[in-house]
Amino acid sequence: MAMAWIWSGMVVLSLIFGLFTGNLSAVSAAALEGAAAAVELGVSMAGVLCLWSGVMEMMNASGLSAGLAQIFRPLLRRLLPSASRDPETLAAVSANVSANLLGLGNAATPLGIQAARRMARGCGGAASDELCTLVVLNTASIQLIPATVGSLRAAMGSAAPFDILPAVWLSSVLSVTAGLAAARLLSLPDRRRS
Repeated sequence: MAMAWIWSGMVVLSLIFGLFTGNLSAVSAAALEGAAAAVELGVSMAGVLCLWSGVMEMMNASGLSAGLAQIFRPLLRRLLPSASRDPETLAAVSANVSANLLGLGNAATPLGIQAARRMARGCGGAASDELCTLVVLNTASIQLIPATVGSLRAAMGSAAPFDILPAVWLSSVLSVTAGLAAARLLSLPDRRRS
């Protein structure tokens, strides 16, 4: 709701300033140009999202995603010991991490929400340390194939949309490491109290 007010305020302010400065035609031309670019980007992103969602479905049907999730289970059991006691929660977390690894952020979101809902049961309205760790894993995910970023770069006319892979690998490993370290450090005071 707040974003609706912010965007509405920005539109009204730009119209007022365009009117007072005599640039109302430039404001309307920019608004139409921006709307056309947004539609073009949305259509190109929808195509790539459909492609990668289809790839994820094929991986699910062939059992490849289950195999990939199986690889992550030992690590996730160490990071999320309480959540790993419930097989369905661990399966959702593993699938979320696998989808993020493939750069399918939009496909990973429902899996992350499902895992977070299961982990939030019994927390009494406050996020547990493990739920915070899941949020870190989900938001600062390691990406081998940044599909969304690559599709954005391709939609914007990049000749080599995936030439950013080494930078993505390094930055995503560093962000996950920093996030997990911060989550671990911030959970220490709670462990000392209990």
